[in-house]
Amino acid sequence: MGTILGDMRHVQWHELRHAGGSASQVPGMLSRIAWGDSESAEDALSDLGQWIGALAVFDSTVATVPFLWELAATQSVKDRVGVLGLLQTILAHGHTHHPEWTRDAHLAVLAGRTTALRLTGDGDPAVRESAQELLTALDRHVCRTCPPE
Repeated sequence: MGTILGDMRHVQWHELRHAGGSASQVPGMLSRIAWGDSESAEDALSDLGQWIGALAVFDSTVATVPFLWELAATQSVKDRVGVLGLLQTILAHGHTHHPEWTRDAHLAVLAGRTTALRLTGDGDPAVRESAQELLTALDRHVCRTCPPE
């Protein structure tokens, strides 16, 4: 692994769950997003979205969010707009039976506000627009599982 995603090795992925079961495949998906060609990265991002955010959030979502912020901020990543979109999807979803996963996933997304703000000045207009949309969602986020500020 390169300098990005270096801390993935510290996560016990096999102990975490996503929509399809064990999260042991999540590091591979994140790596494909980081270093894959456009098609491979897009496929990995789509699969990852289905696993950790589109239907519900999971404990693996919480572990994945910091790496998504890292990918969104890395210029060489092919689909930073998609990564920002996945972060916004995670912020919009929860898990009915595990409100602690919802809270922790939302707080992890909210913790990246500084990165989103920085990305509103990115050189790529699509990234700027997506970052602004996410920043707006962050600033307006209210849900019953997240503590009020």
